[in-house]
Amino acid sequence: MKIAALSDIHGNLAALNAVFDDIRQQGADVVVNLGDILSGPLHASETADRLIPLALPTIQGNHERQLLDTDPARMGASDRFAHAALRDEHLAWLRALPATLRLDDDVLLVHGTPQDDLTYFLDTVTSSGCRTATHDEVRRRAGDTDAALILCGHTHLQRSMKLADGRLVVNPGSVGLQAYEDERPFPHRMEMGSPHARYATVTRTALGWDVEFRSVAYDWHTAADLAAANGRPDWAVALRTGHC
Repeated sequence: MKIAALSDIHGNLAALNAVFDDIRQQGADVVVNLGDILSGPLHASETADRLIPLALPTIQGNHERQLLDTDPARMGASDRFAHAALRDEHLAWLRALPATLRLDDDVLLVHGTPQDDLTYFLDTVTSSGCRTATHDEVRRRAGDTDAALILCGHTHLQRSMKLADGRLVVNPGSVGLQAYEDERPFPHRMEMGSPHARYATVTRTALGWDVEFRSVAYDWHTAADLAAANGRPDWAVALRTGHC
């Protein structure tokens, strides 16, 4: 079984299409979507129209929850832009998505961790910034789930870690946005360091799950120009460079 794992598309339709082209070349038995699908200053409604007919195994991220549960007047800029662009059928699709999903018996899809869509799984934020999580931290976040493979998103960074009990946690990185800044719980930056769209393939072998992280070129300059035109110079920098 070969899984193509996508996460954090954030309405970047050009990046998504480039990733789909790469998946066609690489091959996959199933494509999964780990949430944070539409929010951002790019192509929210067009991305929804692209994805809905595909009926991929898909979960909500924190941005889907925020789009559905927050008064638009109190939304952040990315959610507010997407909310204004989406039609009722798009919101109905998001509302029907689960927060987590089992794919076969031994694969679990989550956005943050199994318990929380905002907690970083493979990274830890401290007052000094963000660092790679320790094995003990990841084991605690994995909890008692018996899934051999846990696919997560949220941080936009490609990471994987195999725990002592054999469970493998994989973050495929972000399709649509390669850097961002956040203030919670402490100020920090998440940066992939290049503007390429990211995803991962995970293949079941006789020795367990094998991960390949993919990096895909697309027209990020046009995406950055659109972000800037829609009032998001921070996104324009991140889209062009992979840095904040």
